[in-house]
Amino acid sequence: MPELPEVETVKETLKKQILNRRIVDVNIYYDNIIEYPTSGEFKKQIINQVIVDIKRRGKWLMFELNDYYLLSHLRMEGRYFLKNKGDSILKHEHVTFVLDNEQELRYLDTRKFGRMHLIKKEEVLNRKPLNELGLEPWDEDLNVSYLKEKYKSKKLPIKTVILDQSIIVGIGNIYADEVLFLSKINPLKKACELNYNDLENIIKNTKITLEKAINAGGTTIRSYESSEGVHGRFQQELLVHSKENSNCVVCGTNILKIKVGGRGTYFCPDCQK
Repeated sequence: MPELPEVETVKETLKKQILNRRIVDVNIYYDNIIEYPTSGEFKKQIINQVIVDIKRRGKWLMFELNDYYLLSHLRMEGRYFLKNKGDSILKHEHVTFVLDNEQELRYLDTRKFGRMHLIKKEEVLNRKPLNELGLEPWDEDLNVSYLKEKYKSKKLPIKTVILDQSIIVGIGNIYADEVLFLSKINPLKKACELNYNDLENIIKNTKITLEKAINAGGTTIRSYESSEGVHGRFQQELLVHSKENSNCVVCGTNILKIKVGGRGTYFCPDCQK
């Protein structure tokens, strides 16, 4: 599943390819990808808009247009590809944006879980989905006091709570395991029981882990790849995630895999007591 570093990689790749291009037509082959507005209104509003910039908020791609933001969440397996106009449409290419240079930006999604919103610029931060998001990992307001307040009533395991996008955005299952390992926190420990050092370590190691992953182009696991086939190399640097029965790089203990909140979770039972 694309997480923050993968979305950042897609954003940077697309910025090199489609900035300042005008959208001259849109073809929607699966209406449910368009969350807001209706697919008919979506098409009418986006035609003749120019792609001014591409940003990211959490795991959402933000295509800045003249008058709108096109928000795109890749969910499990969404991908963007740039193709020539007239190339045959593949089975799982659900939305195609025809550009003014005879190319098409195509959204491919095997599982059809991805979603798009087209929202006026002045409204985008004040309505769903962006107004439900927490702080970015590098936000100066992300500090121990903030996390302490957010976690104080959370009796769920920290592995579940750290995935809550309304608190900190961008931490998905892979990176949650890595952050908790580096912070020496057991994934089953209740979030409300974390002390000052635990919270400080979560903040520090979230930044470290995500920065490394971004620099490596994200993590490629199973079927995910980013725009134009850019594969993540961070999978080569994973310390615990997907390392079941491997020796811990710190103490040599076997890495265990358990389920926490229905999510596969990897940890070292010695380092993360």
